[in-house]
Amino acid sequence: MSCPQSCEEPMASLIRVDDSFEVPDTLPVVALRDLVFFPYMVLPLLIGRPRSVVSLDEAEQGDRLLLLVAQKDPDVEDPDPDMIYRVGTVVRVVQVTRLTDGTARVVMEGLGRARIQDFLPHLDRLRARIELFVEREAEDGTALDSSVEALARRVERLYEEYVRLNARLPDELLGTLTGTGDRVRMAHLMAGHLLIPAVEKQEILEGQGLNDLLTVLGEYVSREIEILRIEERIDRHVQRQIDSDRRELYLQEQLKAIQKELGSGEGESAELEIAVTAANLPPHARERAEREIGRLRRLSPVAPEAAVIRSYLDWIIGLPWNTRTEDNLDVAHAARILDEAHYGLSEIKERILDHIAVLSLVRDLQGPILCLVGPPGVGKTSLGRSIGTALGREFVRVSLGGVRDEAEIRGHRRTYVGALPGRVIQGMRRGRSRNPVFMLDEIDKLAVDFHGDPAAALLEVLDPEQNRSFTDHYLELEYDLSDVLFLATANTLAGIPEPLRDRMEVIRLPGYLETEKRIIGRRFLWPRQVSRHGLSEGQIVLPDDALDGIIQEYTREAGVRELERRVSRVARKVARKVASGDLSSTAPITIERSGLRELLGPPPYAPADRESRADRAGIANGLAWTAAGGEVLDVEVAVVPGTGKIHLTGTLGSVMKESAFAAVTFARARAVRFGLPSDFYQEMDIHIHIPEGATPKDGPSAGVTIAAALISALTGTPTDPDVAMTGEITLRGRILPVGGIREKAVAARRGGMRAMIFPAANTADLELLPEEVQEQMEFIAVRTMDEVLKAALVRDSLPREARSVHQLLGEAAGPGMHISQ
Repeated sequence: MSCPQSCEEPMASLIRVDDSFEVPDTLPVVALRDLVFFPYMVLPLLIGRPRSVVSLDEAEQGDRLLLLVAQKDPDVEDPDPDMIYRVGTVVRVVQVTRLTDGTARVVMEGLGRARIQDFLPHLDRLRARIELFVEREAEDGTALDSSVEALARRVERLYEEYVRLNARLPDELLGTLTGTGDRVRMAHLMAGHLLIPAVEKQEILEGQGLNDLLTVLGEYVSREIEILRIEERIDRHVQRQIDSDRRELYLQEQLKAIQKELGSGEGESAELEIAVTAANLPPHARERAEREIGRLRRLSPVAPEAAVIRSYLDWIIGLPWNTRTEDNLDVAHAARILDEAHYGLSEIKERILDHIAVLSLVRDLQGPILCLVGPPGVGKTSLGRSIGTALGREFVRVSLGGVRDEAEIRGHRRTYVGALPGRVIQGMRRGRSRNPVFMLDEIDKLAVDFHGDPAAALLEVLDPEQNRSFTDHYLELEYDLSDVLFLATANTLAGIPEPLRDRMEVIRLPGYLETEKRIIGRRFLWPRQVSRHGLSEGQIVLPDDALDGIIQEYTREAGVRELERRVSRVARKVARKVASGDLSSTAPITIERSGLRELLGPPPYAPADRESRADRAGIANGLAWTAAGGEVLDVEVAVVPGTGKIHLTGTLGSVMKESAFAAVTFARARAVRFGLPSDFYQEMDIHIHIPEGATPKDGPSAGVTIAAALISALTGTPTDPDVAMTGEITLRGRILPVGGIREKAVAARRGGMRAMIFPAANTADLELLPEEVQEQMEFIAVRTMDEVLKAALVRDSLPREARSVHQLLGEAAGPGMHISQ
């Protein structure tokens, strides 16, 4: 019977193996222990189990055909049909030799694969109904599919390397296996001679077609080649070192080779002991390190715990337990370093110089924890680096912005995969000394979620009484942080929990004034940008007038970051013109203020004309505090005919809305004194608006400004355009203290204000103002709204009572006290 056009096909009853031989659809079955017989193989087997002998006798008496099938458990003596695989090989009995012990030595030739459909009922032997797979490779001369042919060639190449690497296989085997042009025959013979477990051979035997057969065979051959390569490397290494007369030495050397192959160095424990001794660890750390080395010796080098211990010991050895840098205690040197790197910031400079002076006297001063609070761009982070330079200490910076996991501060316990120490210990290792300047940047940006509160984890770090015994969860050892000079930076104290804030000495950095920005730009920013852009100071000139134009028309910030970006753009534009040949590279280039528009575009902050005094009825200048510094904030009030409604616009928060309602109530209560009908509010609507409506605003300090603008609108009296004000108002017109006086005063000076109205309870805050602000502005301390109206409204009958800063401070000091400038 002819074969269909597929590589394998089940036959219902008979199949012609060659031109003169057919196989019946039922055959006696012999179960094999731990052996899989493949087609085309010729092998001798010993058959001795009774049922197998009966099956052999039946085959001898008939057509000499048997079905050889592997049993699933080789330890079972007499397997039943459920313990036998369903796919086996049909073999022809070539020769039978009976031995004296009742067993038979049988030479068999594999003919093809077969699948058992079901077993026939026989008590003395196994017999099954089968379906055979006819496997051929284009006997009619047609070529294999190109993908199958490519797969066959790959398997052939792999098997050649496998035979070469495996000393148990003779080299002559290659000629037998690869010399045939039949790919099916080649695949079965390769599988039969592959030295792998019977379970894996059975998987190959059960392959559904030549492509599947070659794919599985290739995977196993590739795996065995990798194993043989490793064995070959190990054997070559061992053979060079072993003594054939000493087996124990052989095993030791082989173990060393295996450890080397797995990446474990020789003498690792001894090397770690030397490193621990050289690290000069404190007693408690040394004891822990020696205990961990002892554990490491008892573990296998490939054990996961060994890698954890090695990493742990690396961290202990790498930390600066006793290493410290020598402090430079020259106060004049420190002052010079700070002045060269930063302009202004006198308060923080004085605090650092005080610390250095005391340290020079006592030689052992517990490190303070300073918190620099100020708007972005005023130099908080760079100041920390300058402090480290002035002291001669290492500088370490750790950014805490967005940290929401307590383990980021205290570390993860070693039970977790990939555990590491927290950022504090990591920073100490980077600093390489136990007394660095350690900056905790953006401490107000810490977050809280289900992982814990990192701010709470910082309490021990920043407490001078506790940080000498700081314990990281990863190290589980006390580490002394008392010599560290901790610096923290924040834009606002609002995001810092009170217990953490209590552990720090807060130093506020106000925004820069225009004169300070001019000096910073001239001394620091412009020379740095000229150098970075390949220019020289003699090649390009930026006059003070042009620099003032950049400050006034192109920046509006408390710091100098935007100023540096604008200055950088000017240098970049000039460098481009020089590079393109539009400008001479030798002749000096002067940047005029009139040419800034060409270089920087239209000014976004061009000063707007203020309304004339006659047009300022219903508008007042307020002062607001933001994380970026103080701002001058206008408040507008319009009174229109209506039914007594109050409209509030400008994205106001709940507290600011309450201040607006309090101002309206105060105006209604004082209506008669202001010359208004007592029921004026019933016939008009009041609209209160704070410009820049897209920006959220909140807080009580706008109450005074809202009340002044409202009364100005109701009475038609204009407000003074050169006066700004801040303060919280009550229903009875009392003025309560507010925060941010320093930032607001700087903003008022930066905004061109001549005078500032503020609560009398905030008089002490004037001492912290920059000297320039104190000298160039008038400060009007008020206790009631009546005093505010006298100072803010332009009215001949209401003279303004303005006093200098020194007069106000003298009054606050009381009799017998004098506050000098």
